[in-house]
Amino acid sequence: MYKSIMKHFIFFLKKITILIFSMFYIGVGLAHFITPDIFLIIMPPYLPFHLELVYLSGFLEVLFGFLLLFKKYRLFAGYGLVLLLIAVFPANFYLFQSELARDAYGLITKQQAFIRMLFQPLLIIVAYWHSQEDYNPKYSHIYILCAIITIIYFSQILF
Repeated sequence: MYKSIMKHFIFFLKKITILIFSMFYIGVGLAHFITPDIFLIIMPPYLPFHLELVYLSGFLEVLFGFLLLFKKYRLFAGYGLVLLLIAVFPANFYLFQSELARDAYGLITKQQAFIRMLFQPLLIIVAYWHSQEDYNPKYSHIYILCAIITIIYFSQILF
């Protein structure tokens, strides 16, 4: 009985985190169109087509964030988010590496940029978890912990 209750509780938490992360991705994706300058600042100079890439990544965040809400498309959205999070990692690394980017971005220290960069793997883990339909008691607690830590961190930054 305990396992059944725990399984339902984890599914409930997963649904809540899917909703939260979906709204997060849609909101951040829309910000790519509303205020592209904050994303252009952290584009590594070696990448071409900065504005186009900002708009493309914003569009994909909105798309995958929206599709994450629907069970039918969750696998596609989750894997899409994993790939997108890997693709945008150079921007987070550039923010960490470049004093010029950190100064232009605003009051962000190298340590804060490093911490922000470390959240990329957590976002990837949570996106993967959201893409999976099966219940895995062995890893569910890790997934939930990653989701909660990430929600707390980004809530402090965004709000």
